[in-house]
Amino acid sequence: MKHISEREAELPESVIGNLLRIASEDKSVISMGAGQPDFKTPRPILDYAQKIISKSTSYSNPQGVLELREAIAKKLEKENKIKSSPENIVVTTGSQEAIFMSLVCTIDPGEQVIIPNPGYLAYVPAVELLNGSIAYVKLLEEDGFEIDPEKIKEVIDKKKTKMLILNSPANPTGNVLSKKTLEKISDIVIENDLYVISDEAYEKLVYDKKHISIGSLNGMEDYAVTVQSFSKSFAMCGFRLGYASGPKNLIDAMIKSSHYVTLCAPHISQLLGVKALQIPNKYVENMRLEYDGRRKYIVKRLNDLGLRTTMPYGAFYAFSNIKHLSNNSYNFAKELLTKAKVAVVPGTEFGTYGEGYIRFSYATDLKLIKDGLNRIEKFLKRY
Repeated sequence: MKHISEREAELPESVIGNLLRIASEDKSVISMGAGQPDFKTPRPILDYAQKIISKSTSYSNPQGVLELREAIAKKLEKENKIKSSPENIVVTTGSQEAIFMSLVCTIDPGEQVIIPNPGYLAYVPAVELLNGSIAYVKLLEEDGFEIDPEKIKEVIDKKKTKMLILNSPANPTGNVLSKKTLEKISDIVIENDLYVISDEAYEKLVYDKKHISIGSLNGMEDYAVTVQSFSKSFAMCGFRLGYASGPKNLIDAMIKSSHYVTLCAPHISQLLGVKALQIPNKYVENMRLEYDGRRKYIVKRLNDLGLRTTMPYGAFYAFSNIKHLSNNSYNFAKELLTKAKVAVVPGTEFGTYGEGYIRFSYATDLKLIKDGLNRIEKFLKRY
């Protein structure tokens, strides 16, 4: 058998992929696992795609189409209070590439990245692929899964730590970081001369709170890499379009490295990104309001079922405590799938401190959510 690299062989198997494969093959399963909008891409964007497809068959500038970068810079200043310019922005094939390329250009083997735990499942493998080391900051349910700046200080290694990853609104917890917390974190970042990747993929899906970008805070222009996406805000997952805004020297390095990864983001997707930033806000707001209604329903119902769930303030996930039922979230999720025909994601997919939890996605039609929770109620009575 041909040799497979050690770094790849040591990557953990994706449990979520296996469970979602089973769910997709069994049409009787109600899926509350997938992390993508159940809405169609707004009609003005799809209509525009039909008009321009024949003009969008070439490569683009590896940094991204200038018209899109100009539109992003205006958007960042207006909505996120981040002063950027087209030269400080790189367009990527989804925000995942932006995160990975940020790491490629900031850490060498053995250097350390601080990651919240539980946190988005792709952060850890990205660091491990680069032979970096990881320091975890445990997020506690009793704190609403808000990251504690003091715990960041505790894990910083003056010689090894180069990067901190933040995710707000957060997957899987739904937490939205407060301005006070972000200000404390920014002081730590500057004091220790760290980069911070601010993953803001769910920035437009916020409820009862205000989303704040750490890159907008005083002094953060040389430290923050703001990563955003069109996938969640505009239901454009399949178009694979994201971007990063940050210090020019880092953005230049990311552009240089991206030549050997994707070369450039899809040209047609970039032109549709320009269109997305021009459409009326009602398209995004209608989605957000629908998610908000589902959020309130699912959290109340889960708590009524005895699955303690902290109210999420962003994204479209509910993170439920099952410690009184099982000490193995994977086995519990598998039983829900096989016996109740409901697909959820075990908390261990999001890190060791995710054990004892399961993640529900409410990017699912409300009727399906209700039917799925009815099935879970019957399952719990027999459990």
